[in-house]
Amino acid sequence: MISRIRRARAQEPESGLAMIMVIGISAILAIFMVAAIAFSVGSHRSARSTQDWNSALAAAYAGIEEYQSRLANDTTYFQYGNPAATFEPASDVTLPTGASTNPAFGVGAGGTWADVAGSNGKASFRYEVDNSKYYADGTLRLRSTGMAGGETRTIVADLKQQGFIDFLYFTDYEIQDPEISGASVSTCVKYGWAGRPTSGCSEIAFGSGDTIKGPLHSNDTLRICQATFQGPVTTSYNPPAGLKYLKQDSNGSGCSGQSLLTGYPAYSPVIAMPPTNSQIKREVRSDRPGDVPRPGCLYTGPTTIKFNSNGTMTVRSPWTKFTNVKNDTPGPSDGSLNPDCGTPGTGANQLGSAGGQTLTVPENNVIFVQNVPTSTTDPNYRSGTPSGLSVSSGANGSNGLGYPMSQETTPKGATSTRPAYGFKNGDVFVQGTLKGRVTVAAENYIYVTDDVKYGDSSRDILGLIGNNAVWVWNPVKNSTKLLSGSNRRIDAAILSVAHTFQVQNYDTGGDRGTLTVNGAIAQKFRGIVRSGSHGYKKDYNYDNRFRYTAPPKFLSPVTTTYGVNVWVEVSPVMDSDGTYR
Repeated sequence: MISRIRRARAQEPESGLAMIMVIGISAILAIFMVAAIAFSVGSHRSARSTQDWNSALAAAYAGIEEYQSRLANDTTYFQYGNPAATFEPASDVTLPTGASTNPAFGVGAGGTWADVAGSNGKASFRYEVDNSKYYADGTLRLRSTGMAGGETRTIVADLKQQGFIDFLYFTDYEIQDPEISGASVSTCVKYGWAGRPTSGCSEIAFGSGDTIKGPLHSNDTLRICQATFQGPVTTSYNPPAGLKYLKQDSNGSGCSGQSLLTGYPAYSPVIAMPPTNSQIKREVRSDRPGDVPRPGCLYTGPTTIKFNSNGTMTVRSPWTKFTNVKNDTPGPSDGSLNPDCGTPGTGANQLGSAGGQTLTVPENNVIFVQNVPTSTTDPNYRSGTPSGLSVSSGANGSNGLGYPMSQETTPKGATSTRPAYGFKNGDVFVQGTLKGRVTVAAENYIYVTDDVKYGDSSRDILGLIGNNAVWVWNPVKNSTKLLSGSNRRIDAAILSVAHTFQVQNYDTGGDRGTLTVNGAIAQKFRGIVRSGSHGYKKDYNYDNRFRYTAPPKFLSPVTTTYGVNVWVEVSPVMDSDGTYR
């Protein structure tokens, strides 16, 4: 018994040490458990913060898409925004009212946010509109801030209206202008995929030697024969199976050797042409200070414009009496003079003088050349011919400005109702080296009478918009060319609203060298620039600046959408309570 007690007493110190060890280990385990719980909670918070962070960015993108949708449904929506927003003070925006109220235009702590669809109110956005450059080049900027949880993120997007200059080459109908070919308008002016006859309508194919160095779209059925396309090709011809083009030449005969990018042509809906370019005429009205704060120049009757490399232009326009007007149908007192557009009259250095008047190119603005008005109440109406101007009527009559040339044969397409050089027509004859940004529009024809090029191809920009044809001037005497030299260069976005872009006398006069176009070409009907050994070879090159900008006040399609050119994330401009940072 004593020995047992002794043994037990001998073991007591060891038992105490074990207890201490157990307690210590338990404490350590407790510390690890607390740390694990803390780490788990922290990780959960971090995950939640990351989720909110990503959701806020998604909400900002949703804001851009929602604004694009509003623009698609209402092409005038660019005028709306919150004047109290800080994005761009020069913007001219107003808040929509009534049923059109938009919560995304809220600002400040008490302002509204728009909910992201499907988020159950857990994500929202606001956006601010910068339309300060819209009237100059058709671009908009949007700053969209998304919010989720306590996080905000902001992106800025540049939006541009999709239009004709998104393509190097755009055509509504793949036939020659019936006014030139003589084809039946009622029979032939319809799309090939909509039932146009397969022959007899002067179809034009892309053939051997044609190289298109940029994007192309046709609303019609394309015929492609041994041509090369170095950019995307789209068409509104959409068969249920097979190719979205015809391997045929202009006569309908089969051919091969086409070269297109993989996957093209692709289908794209019809891009509708506007009926006229008269919309541009409102840009020379002096009674619309809200949307036309700086009217462009209005000239009347045949007008010549020579761009000079020093940033000026020399204008001759004998019929012009007033260079701005008021109202859609101007009355006798609705004419006004714009000093930036010159001085009407026949005196020295006036618009009607033999040498014309030299003026500064109207920067970021338009020049519109109208027909001589037939209404006696129009301020630019004349009862007689301007003093000193020698004119004659007829299909090849004289407009008094040197057109036609002496002994020039009447060019194709000229009729008594639409003469080549009608002395009262709104025709503009343009050439020279441009320093500036301007759009020239004509109620009738535009003639490119010599090279038209940029002094600085990174800055200068030109639009040429003819309501009727845009002609590359190429006068002949019977079958003999009258112009010396060869080759022609045009740096511009070219649009013929109702007719075509074409070389005069493309099928006679011999080889004229190469027609180089650096820009974009859009037309209602396909124009011919070469036939056999006559006319010009093509060298068409897309001006990549047209992906994000446009010539001033350039026409857009009747129905269109806005595309986003640039997305940039910037530092959040608002806190989650709506206040600016």
